[in-house]
Order: sequence, then structure tokens, then C-alpha cells
Amino acid sequence: MQDQAEDAVREALAGLELEWQQPGPGLYSVTLPGTRKLTTACALQLGRHHLDLRAFVARRPDENHERVYRWLLERNLRLYAVRFTLDALGDIYLTARIARSAVTADEIDRLLGAVAETADSSFNTILELGFAESIRAEWRWRLSRGESTANLAAFQQFAPDHVRKP
Repeated sequence: MQDQAEDAVREALAGLELEWQQPGPGLYSVTLPGTRKLTTACALQLGRHHLDLRAFVARRPDENHERVYRWLLERNLRLYAVRFTLDALGDIYLTARIARSAVTADEIDRLLGAVAETADSSFNTILELGFAESIRAEWRWRLSRGESTANLAAFQQFAPDHVRKP
């Protein structure tokens, strides 16, 4: 039996014209678009008393773990409804929990907007702090093969000196 909370989730997803699926009862898988982080996979799970939201942001940083995690915690102080969290592997997620009685199409819209904006605006900083050596290696590899570096443009500071733009 579908209820008011499920109706609100479906109404919000349909109204936002997002790509989504319902892989199980009360479970919704949503793909949020972005510009820096091109897509963010997000799950909404309606439980008996609450709605849980979980969105993957980035895998466990390769380096500077303490600096990355500190930045995430400090960023949490400025966020609406969502919080950065880590799983057992150290992968980075955005999560939220609201009372099932508070689930409305407008609140789902606000939550998904907060996830999309936060994942997108935080993504490059997470990469810069936690994956600098990988980005440097990617620059070197692409340049050595004559590959395009267009999608590395946001990371000019990691390019070899001879290709950096002033």
C-alpha cells in the first residue's frame, strides 16, 4: 500500500525530471546531475519512521586523510539537512534522515538540491586534497600519450611546469 510519504517522493522525482528507479519497496535510486561531479548516485529509503538519504561523493582519499576528513567536518557546519559521512572503507557520502511524517515533495526537492549542490561544489576540493599525486600522474600520462587534458583544466596547479597556464 502506497502512502503519503511514497506519493511525495514520487511527486518530487517526477517534478524534478530526474533519472530514477525503484529497485524495491520504499527504495528509490536517483541520479543527480552536476558540473564538476558530473553525476551523483543517491538512494532514498523510506523506513517505518523515517526517510534515509545516502549519496556517494568520492572514494577513500589516497592521501592526506586527516586533512580531507577535517575539511569535510568543517564543511558540515554550513550545510542544510545533509552531512558528510564515511563508510567502513573511508569512502565519502552525504547522508540525511528526516521523519517520515515530514516527507513532502518540497522537502525532497530541498534535500536533493542540497545533495547536488554540496557534492558538486565540494568535489574538486576533495580531489585536490586527497588525490593530488593521482592527478599529477594523470597529467603526466596524458601528456606522454598526446591525450586530451581538457577535463583536467580545473587542476592546472597539478600540471607539469611546462604546460601550466599563467
